[in-house]
Amino acid sequence: MFKFLKGVVAGSGTGVKDLPYNIGEPYSSAWGSWTHHRGTSKDDGSAVSIFSLSGGAQDGHIAAGRNGVKRLRTVRHPNILSFLHSTEVETFDGPTAKVTIYIVTEPVMPLSEKIKELGLDGKQRDEYYAWGLHQIAKAVSFLNNDCKLVHANVCLASVVVTPTLDWKLHAFDVLSEFDGNKEASNGSMLQYAWLVGTQYKPMELVKSDWVAIRNSPPWAIDSWGMGCLIYELFSGTRLSKTEDLRNTSSIPKSLLPDYQRLLSSMPSKRLNTSKLVENSEYFQNKLVDTIHFMEVLSLKDSVEKDTFFRKLPTLSEQLPRQIVLKKILPVLASALEFGSAAAPALTALLKMGSWLPAEEFNVKVLPTIVKLFSSNDRAIRVALLQHIDQYGESLSAQIVDEQVYPHVATGFSDTSAFLRELTLKSMLILAPKVSQRTISGSLLKHLSKLQVDEEPAIRTNTTILLGNIASFLNEGTRKRVLINAFTVRALRDTFPPARGAGVMALSATKSFYDVTEIATRILPNVVVLTIDPDSDVRSKAFEAVDQFLQIVRQYNEKGGTEDANTATIGIPGNSSLLGWAMSNLTLKGKASEQAPASVDSGASLPSANSDASSGASAMPTPIRTRSSADLVDQPVPASPTSTDGWGELENGIDQHDSDKEGWDDIEPLEELKPPPALTNIQAAQRRPVSQPKPAVAQPKSSVTSVQAKSTARIPRDDEDHLWGSIAAPPPKTTSKALNLGTSKPQDDDDLWATIAAPAPTTRAKPLSAGRGRGTKPAAPKLGAQRINRTSSGV
Repeated sequence: MFKFLKGVVAGSGTGVKDLPYNIGEPYSSAWGSWTHHRGTSKDDGSAVSIFSLSGGAQDGHIAAGRNGVKRLRTVRHPNILSFLHSTEVETFDGPTAKVTIYIVTEPVMPLSEKIKELGLDGKQRDEYYAWGLHQIAKAVSFLNNDCKLVHANVCLASVVVTPTLDWKLHAFDVLSEFDGNKEASNGSMLQYAWLVGTQYKPMELVKSDWVAIRNSPPWAIDSWGMGCLIYELFSGTRLSKTEDLRNTSSIPKSLLPDYQRLLSSMPSKRLNTSKLVENSEYFQNKLVDTIHFMEVLSLKDSVEKDTFFRKLPTLSEQLPRQIVLKKILPVLASALEFGSAAAPALTALLKMGSWLPAEEFNVKVLPTIVKLFSSNDRAIRVALLQHIDQYGESLSAQIVDEQVYPHVATGFSDTSAFLRELTLKSMLILAPKVSQRTISGSLLKHLSKLQVDEEPAIRTNTTILLGNIASFLNEGTRKRVLINAFTVRALRDTFPPARGAGVMALSATKSFYDVTEIATRILPNVVVLTIDPDSDVRSKAFEAVDQFLQIVRQYNEKGGTEDANTATIGIPGNSSLLGWAMSNLTLKGKASEQAPASVDSGASLPSANSDASSGASAMPTPIRTRSSADLVDQPVPASPTSTDGWGELENGIDQHDSDKEGWDDIEPLEELKPPPALTNIQAAQRRPVSQPKPAVAQPKSSVTSVQAKSTARIPRDDEDHLWGSIAAPPPKTTSKALNLGTSKPQDDDDLWATIAAPAPTTRAKPLSAGRGRGTKPAAPKLGAQRINRTSSGV
């Protein structure tokens, strides 16, 4: 029974061998006779602090140490040192027994050494001291007012600092209950008061006037100790004698009145530590207010949170940098992770994280960001995508593929066009980190749908993204996707920047095409854009034609050998990555979205000049549309949701097996009547390669209708007359011939068709009341025609 009681009082272990912690190097300072060691856990290697005290079995220090262990185990407060474990070890040196007490706590450092390490001065020093004193005052107030305990030993040596720079009170060897009810008793109330230095004792304790002490408030002795702590803190020296407390030259003026009240010679008039925090002007500063707000964040309403977090990035630059990184940053990360912080807090988190070394960023910030991707809060998702360039490179391929991409991919089908565009742009950073299985099974499906998105900017940026990530696709996927995506859809888009992006994408990815593909599938589609209504598209088309013709010429000069691959042919100015066509959605409203916009001289679709290995290019100036008066001579586009070219085509375009590779299961939408100029371009794109079959004579009165998407189209006489005389003979190559006659059924081995996305469910708004959804585009008529222009200029 005696051993059991001794274990309860003295500790929670049986010996140093049973201590589940490793004892490390000691610090240079500690309170009283204790030694403060660094330590680690034997289980997980986490850091701890270990305090040891040695002495004879009958030594008063050991008895006081046991009291300190008991008090520390039973008193819990955020600003009091956290107890983890304790044990006693008894050894014998001859006939003499020696006892060593070990206390294991959370990892801390003596305050005096931490102050030297931080090296703060001026305003930042005062702000940090104010926060630390605020914490110690709360701990002392808890002991005095709530627990009716007297610490009797508050000084610089009894304060330690955690890794998050919080101040904590310890050294409970002298701690005792305040015995204020026994006024007639003359016995000692503080059994171990002899451990406290005389310079730290108030006059009534020096005289051992226990009657006066019992008649005083419970906080009288510890308020005096708070005054001693303030003196040592600001003077930078240990208190050597009580008279030094009269030297107030180093005490801040805003704190001086309260400092003098703490050290009042009359115990009953000493300032209660709870009033010190509430009344003193010294504790009202940005750092204290910021940390206090974040500690009670769950009690704040959404308006207060939003206002606070929008100011936090700017405010964090004015606070001590180390305190921001070690104290505010962990609290902020925890608040975001558990949902108590608003979306603007992510901006502050990333800004603070940018001040950390890469290794610390990956440990302190990145795990929180990864968890946030699973949030259902749309504002959080937007903030993550907007700042992905700040942390995307730090994400590992495994984390992106397994934890990040599945959540990001939901944004491709979001109802918000802004979120769809942000999701698309994020792929520039995430796509290189996802697996080929994810690219083929998920990413390309989403991109195929975005190429027929109702927003022109999204369609344009989808094309550019494909050009940027082409190098990360495997060879088979590139063969199935790139040419179809760029020629069949992008080059026939009704939005001029989208057509320009298609030309740029073809030029940037030219090393992935063989000469046969260039001659039969790329050049015929690019050449017709040299007469595009948009001047910027025309200039890009001419440049692309020159580049691809140079490749073909070099192939011919080498005798048509197989080793003359386009990858070995260097053409300056187009080997770099593409840039984004738009930085955000600049076209709003259905009517303005569908109007073809021409580009100002300073806002064209640029090719990035950065090296291809850089992984990303600079964002150009957003495209600005012209006024309606400038669009009078521009063609009226068809529906942007049309599947022009990537599936079964309408508008009388002959269906070729080579054009049907991929995206075949996309259902076409009904289109509005295209303008004559655009119809001529599309007609030229249909038959640029081989000699068409002889047309069956038709009566002039008969009109050839557009057949269903799975049936062949009979060419018109007037169209044969336009293109028959200049059509080139079929190429004599071993590649698959382009059939301009009847369409063939879908090949069973068409791999790209299996991952094509279904058609979008949205439909374009009719441009006029006279154009129904079910009407088919009329065949172009030769000769001059009357053009009805509306007042809007469309």
